[in-house]
Amino acid sequence: MSSDIEVRIGRRTVGVKRADKELFPQDGLTKADLVEHYRRVAPRMLPELRGRPLMLERMPDGIEGQRFYQKEVSDYFPDWVHRTVVDKEGGEVTHVVCDDEATLAYLAGQACITPHRWLSRADRPRHPDRLVFDLDPPADDFAPVRRAAHHLRELLDELELASGLMTTGSRGLHVVVPLNRRDDADDVLAFARAAAHALAERHPDELTTEPRKAAREGRLYLDVARNGYAQTVVAPFAVRSRPGAPVAVPVAWDELDDPALNARRWTVADLGDRLDQDPWAGLARHGAGVGAADRRLRALGQG
Repeated sequence: MSSDIEVRIGRRTVGVKRADKELFPQDGLTKADLVEHYRRVAPRMLPELRGRPLMLERMPDGIEGQRFYQKEVSDYFPDWVHRTVVDKEGGEVTHVVCDDEATLAYLAGQACITPHRWLSRADRPRHPDRLVFDLDPPADDFAPVRRAAHHLRELLDELELASGLMTTGSRGLHVVVPLNRRDDADDVLAFARAAAHALAERHPDELTTEPRKAAREGRLYLDVARNGYAQTVVAPFAVRSRPGAPVAVPVAWDELDDPALNARRWTVADLGDRLDQDPWAGLARHGAGVGAADRRLRALGQG
């Protein structure tokens, strides 16, 4: 018996094949449940996706099956799904751009469990409006993540950069800095590396910028590699491909020391009142350039 369904969203009808397919077998969550989650979070998620190229993490057989990461849009995607062409080494790639709820639901119906977004918008792909520090702990212990986040916020405050916080739904936290889109991605990446290195020098027993796991010696890794051109990060309110279906959720800085907070604090089944809160309200209005921040960082090193 077919479990195909159709979902009406505004003027669109989105077909979902095998809607009863369990994508999270341990939790009994189906493709239809994934579609419903993304419909529910769309008002909060879409402002963080609109106009941005996406990379799609798809798992047609669920989280216990194989996954693939898709950049080039499939030729069978509906014409109404927006696209953008961006440069890559040696050519071009056509990405999906998710500008509306119907597209978000369609992608979920294609077993896109996690959409990963660019840090820039399609109209100026080399000029990001976000910078992200990924706080990657050495083990499943959240205490080092809290400490690293506090250290990083202290440095960003000294550099006069606004910042927001997000659980990743995986292991750590993302610290997000709004930018004014005046700087090239190469300059943003260089600044992020310099800031991470400076912070690791302040706290050498706790933090490292060493990409090799064997050389980290139990320290938390300050990962800034995703700030490079054409790199992506997990989007707010995206589901992660882990048992329990954890969700990446923006949080306020004053929640950082909440004992209940961890990277997988919220799930598809337990978002509570998170959709009624907006810890990032107004954050984008504080976008700055990395040039002035880099000069401040250099001055700190000379002090």
